[in-house]
Amino acid sequence: MRSGSAGLLLAAGSGSRLGTPKALVEFRGERLVDRGIRLLHDGGCHPVVVVLGAATAQVRGAVTVRNPDWRSGMGSSLRVGLGALPDDAEHVVIALVDQPFIGPKVVERLIRAARDGASVAVATYGGARRNPVLIAREHFEEVAGLATGDTGARPFLRAHPELVVAVPCDDIGDPADIDTPADLSALRAR
Repeated sequence: MRSGSAGLLLAAGSGSRLGTPKALVEFRGERLVDRGIRLLHDGGCHPVVVVLGAATAQVRGAVTVRNPDWRSGMGSSLRVGLGALPDDAEHVVIALVDQPFIGPKVVERLIRAARDGASVAVATYGGARRNPVLIAREHFEEVAGLATGDTGARPFLRAHPELVVAVPCDDIGDPADIDTPADLSALRAR
């Protein structure tokens, strides 16, 4: 019997435009890496795997794996993370560490879409596909094979639009991300 929903938090980058690794940034009294782990756990993912690279961090409630090739971009982190998932995970919800206004209800909706038969589900905001993304195990190998540079799962999603179930999340999340000090200041001011 499979375990169901695993969570994968991509947190390996150096935050070059921000000036510090995003995983370690404090946001409202909590590091972004801890916030991302909580998002996935509270949304129904067990276990949660965190991919680190530029920074190391002690975390609770997640398995950490290091991406030695983190400088090459998100694609290598996605490959490392998918490879670290337990064999009994039916699907994975992939989240990015730098989106603090994505809430657990977004993850819950993606998991519900999988329970309703979706093998690929993508959170949308204003009709635009963003993160997190849910992908069934049957697609892990192809997703990993297409993940290069800083693209993550995007090449797979573009290659298989017929598989993608859009999950509207405008009412429960905001995909604003933190790339620069100005982004961080603006989100902290909200």
